[in-house]
Amino acid sequence: MQWRYRETVLAACTLAFFATMVARLSISPVVPQITADFEVSNTVIGVALTGLWMAYFLSQFPSGVLADRYGERPVILVAVGGTAVASLVIALSPVFAVFVLATLALGAVAGLHYSVGTTLLTRTYDDVGTAIGVHTAGGPAAGLAAPVIAAWIGSRWGWQPAVALGVVAAVPVFLLFARYVEPEPPRRPDQPMRERFELGGLVELLGRPPIAFTVALSVLAAFVWQATASFLPTFLVEHRGHSATTAGAVFSAYFAVQGVTSAGVGAASDRYGRDETTAACTAIAAVGFVLLVAVPGWLAVVVATLLLGTGLGWAAALLPRFFDQFSEEEEGAGFGLVRTVYGLLGAVGSVATGLFADLFGWAVAVLVLVGLLTTVSVVLVANGVLRLGY
Repeated sequence: MQWRYRETVLAACTLAFFATMVARLSISPVVPQITADFEVSNTVIGVALTGLWMAYFLSQFPSGVLADRYGERPVILVAVGGTAVASLVIALSPVFAVFVLATLALGAVAGLHYSVGTTLLTRTYDDVGTAIGVHTAGGPAAGLAAPVIAAWIGSRWGWQPAVALGVVAAVPVFLLFARYVEPEPPRRPDQPMRERFELGGLVELLGRPPIAFTVALSVLAAFVWQATASFLPTFLVEHRGHSATTAGAVFSAYFAVQGVTSAGVGAASDRYGRDETTAACTAIAAVGFVLLVAVPGWLAVVVATLLLGTGLGWAAALLPRFFDQFSEEEEGAGFGLVRTVYGLLGAVGSVATGLFADLFGWAVAVLVLVGLLTTVSVVLVANGVLRLGY
């Protein structure tokens, strides 16, 4: 098959997402060394990392507005280049206050990419689901590689070189993107940016029934994804009794499966429908969680990892649903807005699942996630069977 320009754009966007995710995931494996070096508590550094993810989601909507005004290419270059700079500042931080500010900056600049990169792909591809699936796979690929490499570097040379892994990932991607991706004309170059932030227009867009419906489903699904990303290794250690090394290996395998299957999930949504594919994904993931809670033995862990990795790749099927509703002029800022809303609300999944586990135990906490996934599946099936039109 002849390589076409659109494959270049897809590869560049996927690598950009990979680089920004590597930078964010390279910090967690060396947290014990960071706390020891700066003499701070886990709670304090946890606040810094929470701030990173909050800044990441908060920048999604402004990124779409900036892309509409200046085009996607410069925004993505700022995201990747800024990721390299912020990672370097984190690694060179002389005091904890600088570390915190640089961590917040990393979240903000890294968050500029995903919505804008996705919008650029919708301008390049007709099979939007397939393109989004490949693009989304950059995140799980980073989740597979970055924690393991950062932990190894940290154990040999300290946390600073481990965090600098974000620089190593981002600089070549920045150069590749600048060299091979051509500028696209901005959609709204003359509209004052302040008009895009007017509350009435934002409420109107979010209040459209199909968009509000999709946002609500995305919140539930993102809640489960965030909880899994935060606590799957802990669950395997505390509930199933596996070693930390084994739990880490399963966690990496989960990301690997998600990276491999995301493109297939997106392609299925193009061929069989967004709702049908999303409902299947969330049902598959629910079965995976039930296996982890109720079935002992290694076979259950292996099968559950395959099911969770596949099912929690729901984004490749559900997110194209937004683009089915947006006009071309709304895609940039509109997708950024819904990403900010569902991302911020879904991020509650980490703290809520931890609280449920402390109060009621891990089995109950995980069964809550099963209930949320089942709700998404049932609602989507009902929407189709009853022809509700959402």
